[in-house]
Amino acid sequence: MDPLSTTTTTIAATVLSSSSGLRAYLPLFALGIAVIAGVVPLEHGYEVLTNPLVLGALGVLSVLEIVADKVPAVDHVSDVIHTAIRPIMGGIIFANTDNLVSMHSGVAAAIIGGVLAGGVHGAKALSRPAVTATTVGMGNPVVSVIEDIVTIALVVLAIVVPAAALILLVLFVVLFVLILRWAWRRLHRRKRQRAKVAGTGTSMGERGG
Repeated sequence: MDPLSTTTTTIAATVLSSSSGLRAYLPLFALGIAVIAGVVPLEHGYEVLTNPLVLGALGVLSVLEIVADKVPAVDHVSDVIHTAIRPIMGGIIFANTDNLVSMHSGVAAAIIGGVLAGGVHGAKALSRPAVTATTVGMGNPVVSVIEDIVTIALVVLAIVVPAAALILLVLFVVLFVLILRWAWRRLHRRKRQRAKVAGTGTSMGERGG
């Protein structure tokens, strides 16, 4: 397969960096495989990403992160730990690929990649407490599996059909925002109902006294 054009690679890097906000290591692991296959060009001096030991470590970390995200309470700890790691991974991806930004400034590319991954991570981290509260924790593994599927789809499409990956990313972000708004509204509605019930109980107690 011919190497991607710079513009197309920029789109791919954007999607891969953003997907790092969901899963820190999987996009970078996929990038290394894509570079070895000659699909995505890499900035000179960063060949370490194609090292078998590095790829192996990224693969193991990907599995551990996916598993940890399915365990109640552990998923929240994982999100806290990866608050710094995911943006760093996003920055590494955007800075290390040949794209419209990195060819002029590696620092600017790293910042953009970090912001993309950090934004997605922030939305993910904010959604989990709402999902936990509205589903008593039962919905977290389901949401996690959906995130796995979306991440894998984004990574594959980013390498094979970047334009389609960008469309999927936009749709996912919109859907994620809508779900997040629904979850928080439901949570606030429950709080108001509990406060109303508590207020009613207090009034009845005062009358009885």
